[in-house]
Amino acid sequence: MRRCTAVALALAAVASLLPISASPQALGIPLTGKRVRYIQTSDLFHTLFADFFLEDDATTYVQTGDIPAMWLRDSSAQTIPYVRFQQAFPILRERFAGVIERNARNILTDVYANAFQADYHVWERKWEIDSLAWPVILAWVYWRTTGDRTMFTPELHVALRQIVFTYTCEEHHRRCNRYRYPYPVPTDDRYNDGTGMIWSAFRPSDDPVRYRFNIPQNALAVVALREIESLAPEGYGDASLASQARALSERVEAGIFEYGRYYDPRRGWTYAYETDGYGNVNLMDDANVPNLTGLPYVDWCSAFDPTYIDTRNFTLSAANPYFYKGIYAEGLGSPHTPRDYIWPLGIITRALTSTSSREVSEAMTELAETAGETGLFHESFYANGYWRYTRSEFGWANALAAELIFRTLAGFPATQFTPGGPVVPFERRSRTPVLATPTDRLAVAALLTSTLGRLLHANPSMPRLP
Repeated sequence: MRRCTAVALALAAVASLLPISASPQALGIPLTGKRVRYIQTSDLFHTLFADFFLEDDATTYVQTGDIPAMWLRDSSAQTIPYVRFQQAFPILRERFAGVIERNARNILTDVYANAFQADYHVWERKWEIDSLAWPVILAWVYWRTTGDRTMFTPELHVALRQIVFTYTCEEHHRRCNRYRYPYPVPTDDRYNDGTGMIWSAFRPSDDPVRYRFNIPQNALAVVALREIESLAPEGYGDASLASQARALSERVEAGIFEYGRYYDPRRGWTYAYETDGYGNVNLMDDANVPNLTGLPYVDWCSAFDPTYIDTRNFTLSAANPYFYKGIYAEGLGSPHTPRDYIWPLGIITRALTSTSSREVSEAMTELAETAGETGLFHESFYANGYWRYTRSEFGWANALAAELIFRTLAGFPATQFTPGGPVVPFERRSRTPVLATPTDRLAVAALLTSTLGRLLHANPSMPRLP
């Protein structure tokens, strides 16, 4: 704890030499029209201190904002932006390693469930491919950032094996057939069982798929399988698991390239959101990640990839039935929420994958002008009246908004999701445009780190659920 305090005090001194605003804990967000809106830097760490809970078994339960449940997806995505700070503050280990272990135990409880309660009971059992991918990505990011071998527990090893087994099973769902959802859903159940891709029942939005092969989810599975190929031998000396993961990732990747793209005469080759493997495709995009707009964020491809550019031109246009434009904002929505309701998560993902400083600035302006009264983010808001919204607090959006600030104003590098680079061969990683000068970046980084140090000094231990 003394080390944390010393680091915080040193960085606070740097921040004081490079003032950002009159308020010592305020950060100026540059908006369009040469305007600035100030936020409290503590808001950027809200989810870290409000949604992470220490459990009696020394794991970390992560609540997804205002819903008393832990999603495999959300908990991992809420954690990833903050892992970079563990090098300065080792006390964060119990939070982050605890999430990895909790997710492993959740997976071993029910490999097909997507959300769990604090007592490990299943909250929701919707089979979504990406629910198993996100915990792997978090484990890989944590390992590459910290080198902390204590994360390689027996539970994580078994969970990694279960993930590969389940993905392989669902690659041939008709023969394996281990999952049933008890209620009827509007899904076309005709599909080609020989695509090499993984069968899914629900999307990252928790809505049922239209066609069984969701392309963004399969892309994220390839990312996770590549990481298992690395984690299995490094953590457990398990060459067999690494070989299985590599072979499966190659089959899924080939399936995406063969069946997951379509040719649009107006735009060229683009990715479909879903397909049945017979040539039928669902042309849309959803604000929930993984999505087509966010493919560079998850390291599937570069933002400069020609197929991605053509895809983005579709997803961020009126041709996408879930792209909305109103008085106060424009952006991705979802069939999960009412029509004309825009998700901050979609605005953030658009900015993170942009190559244009102007586009990033416009996105940050929309976020600043439509945030809740506390400065935190809702699940979605009405494009023509942002005071109408769904869900009072969405932990994932708060964490990803912090990631956007970390990159654009502090100049922190993007977190890498794959070993070596994007899955699409021979592409360099793209970089979110930075909106601050080198001097201001240093000041922002110092302010962020000193704020986190102050918060940790005041709250050295995680809260426990009542």
